Amino acid sequence: MSVTSAKPQRSLAAYLSLLRFEHTLFALPFAYGGMLLAAGGWPGWRTFLLVSLAMVGARTAAMAANRVIDARSDALNPRTAGREIPSGRLTRLDGLALAALGTAALALAGALLNWLTLALLPVALVFLILYPYTKRFTWACHLWLGLTIGAAAAGGYIAVSGSFAPTAWALWLGVAGWVAGFDIVYALADTAFDRQHGLHSIPARFGAAGALLVTGLLYAIAAAALLAAGALTGAPAGSAPLAWPYQAAIGVTVAVLAVQLWSVARSGTRSALGSFNANLVVGPLMLVGIVAGMALR
Repeated sequence: MSVTSAKPQRSLAAYLSLLRFEHTLFALPFAYGGMLLAAGGWPGWRTFLLVSLAMVGARTAAMAANRVIDARSDALNPRTAGREIPSGRLTRLDGLALAALGTAALALAGALLNWLTLALLPVALVFLILYPYTKRFTWACHLWLGLTIGAAAAGGYIAVSGSFAPTAWALWLGVAGWVAGFDIVYALADTAFDRQHGLHSIPARFGAAGALLVTGLLYAIAAAALLAAGALTGAPAGSAPLAWPYQAAIGVTVAVLAVQLWSVARSGTRSALGSFNANLVVGPLMLVGIVAGMALR
């Protein structure tokens, strides 16, 4: 089966659907959290808008490139055959144009923030673009995705400070563990397809039980790293750690993720896709925890 060659039906809805724009909620709140922590409060509208532009640009470039690179395998998979490029509503050129626009937005924001954000731009692009290829040769592709999206939290911190700090590293690890974990859960729905077509994933390699075990471990690492980020905040400046609302937000997040794992373990892959959207609440919840934890410390 090949990608449909029907006449494209371009629309704003089609472009937003290709980008799954609502999934910006995964990383964007953590980028804002890193930004607020580095600034010790509100960093100003210029920084806020540039961080927003960088995040939207990175997300656009990564998802558009992913859709172009995966178009042929998406066309073979009944779950994804209706996506915009395989169905013919948009073309590969549309996807490449979106990726180019996203890259340009990311580069502009990086150049206007500070020298380190600009210097790290090529590294960020390598991570963003290579993710769909990792599924061709390693089951650790989920970890690559986690590291890629987790960089958003560190990026928000670097955008303000122009340097790395222990808090930035801890936030990066926390988001990376969480994202890698829920990507494994999402991949459960494609276990049979991946095995049949030679694609690699943790569910395809280790089965559902093994995948849930690895996911639980990654979630535990994420929770520990996020707790460490709250404790490290202010170092080496000497300001107080984040107050109790931050730890409470982590507690609620852990509960949400535990329910997700329990639901998938009980109902199997049928609930994997449904439980995936529960992750949309984690980023906003943690951002609220950061803001409140900063206000009350």
